[in-house]
Amino acid sequence: MPKSSQQHPALALFEELLAVPAPPGREAAMAELVRRKIAALGFTPETDPAGNVLVRLTEGKGGAPVVLAAHMDEIALMVNRIEPDGRLRVVPSGGLMPHKTGERLMDIIGDGAILPGVLSCGSGHIRELNKALDWSDYWVLTGLSEAQLRAAGVQEGASLVPARAGRGPVLLGDPSDPLVGAWTFDDRMGMVALLRLLAAIRAEKISPAWPLLVAFTVHEEGGCHGAKVLAHREQPAAFIAVDGCPVMQDTPLKLDGRPGLWIKDFKICYDQRLIRALSAAAAAAGVDLQRVVYTKPSSDASAVYDAGGAPGVAFIGHVRENSHGFEVARLSVFDNVLKVLVKFLQTWPGPADANPRG
Repeated sequence: MPKSSQQHPALALFEELLAVPAPPGREAAMAELVRRKIAALGFTPETDPAGNVLVRLTEGKGGAPVVLAAHMDEIALMVNRIEPDGRLRVVPSGGLMPHKTGERLMDIIGDGAILPGVLSCGSGHIRELNKALDWSDYWVLTGLSEAQLRAAGVQEGASLVPARAGRGPVLLGDPSDPLVGAWTFDDRMGMVALLRLLAAIRAEKISPAWPLLVAFTVHEEGGCHGAKVLAHREQPAAFIAVDGCPVMQDTPLKLDGRPGLWIKDFKICYDQRLIRALSAAAAAAGVDLQRVVYTKPSSDASAVYDAGGAPGVAFIGHVRENSHGFEVARLSVFDNVLKVLVKFLQTWPGPADANPRG
């Protein structure tokens, strides 16, 4: 990767997170890295029974917290059968799709070891493969027998993610305003935003007018389990997800430096009070936002609201293309997300002082 990207604080941190596999249900290694990062900033991390990593900033303030959350897990595959010759048959864990993945080197995450394997779908010289493929058409070649795999801790339920080599990030285009590409920003770049926000809170001595809970949640892909457990325990006054905004054909989103603000998704309509508050923070920070109405995506925030876990939820994040694949975003958008979040903490009076709904 070019030296200039290594010097950018978002990408330098992103590279560290990219090196740690974090499929749903196996986020422990990522959680440990996040705890170390939080402690290095001078905060005290907590880990709840679900595996979420939390930072509480109350400073004597009473009332229910406002949660800012990013999830630690990534889309992945899972072994559902081991053939006698050592081939692994797989199913998706989260929204990983065959046409987004192709044939590539994978990390096989077993019990106690990570092994290499090649995701495969056979020869291209047969007519039958000129069709839309599903996961039943794929297997993983390992070079090991079934007995050797099991001895190494690879059983049914082992997870697979694309190997670190080839994940990126890479810079593209105009050096003065580059694009950055990587194998899914989802949701490591949300984690980067929150870790950078914690650094800004410490450096700028930011003290929100309300209790703040910064959360790195588990198992968003395929269930939003961590966020729902957190919300039901903490009963937050508001829950704000920090994640990505996929560019889709039925949306007006542009791949520029403006963050995205969700207005509606597959499950819910987002809270207009929080939409106004985030919009005001963006304006005060000199950042334009792109509003988006989705009909298919959903999020930790909408899952929390749908489950009755918070009276109001919102979603803000970077705009990205090629969702659930080798994603692309404008490098400047990551700094702009951070600027909005910092200004939000500095200026929002809190849920008790918000305008009525609607």
